[in-house]
Amino acid sequence: MALALASIGMLGCQAAAPAPEPGGDVARAVTNAVSASIRQSWQSARRNIAESAELMAEADYGVQPVDSVRTFGQLLTHLAGANYDSCSAARDEASPHAEAAFEETVTSRDEIIKVLAESLAYCDAAYEAATDVALAETVGGDEPRAAVLLGNIGHLNEHYGNLVTYFRIKGIVPPSSRQQ
Repeated sequence: MALALASIGMLGCQAAAPAPEPGGDVARAVTNAVSASIRQSWQSARRNIAESAELMAEADYGVQPVDSVRTFGQLLTHLAGANYDSCSAARDEASPHAEAAFEETVTSRDEIIKVLAESLAYCDAAYEAATDVALAETVGGDEPRAAVLLGNIGHLNEHYGNLVTYFRIKGIVPPSSRQQ
């Protein structure tokens, strides 16, 4: 992540340079390669989580390996709330939902899929609006927008790893393995 943030910082310096004239040095133009890469990582994590929600049967949304961890459904509602928390910060606006808003109140598979899909769509806007220059801007006072968005991707991937365990316990091939 430090390398990504350093790259973004350098791109911010390049962005201050005037745009090249037609036929000029295009290599110095900001290409948004970093933001495109972050969007690609977002799409992968997003797909795995959304497909996980659809793949698990409603009867198995209450599965949990041990009593001290969240159920499959609770993991998804946790992610829905966390998506709003992270992506509102990246969008530099107040979150429309608290992080814990859905975990105890949304319990059916259809409701969970709905709130999760809405949270993913909310985040889509933050990732689509990202440019290399915007990623270097601080939000929430002191954190680069890139760190917030990368943190959200990391969080999704962390909990996707939990979901994979739940799938394996049930004898189901998880979404990322199905894509190969």
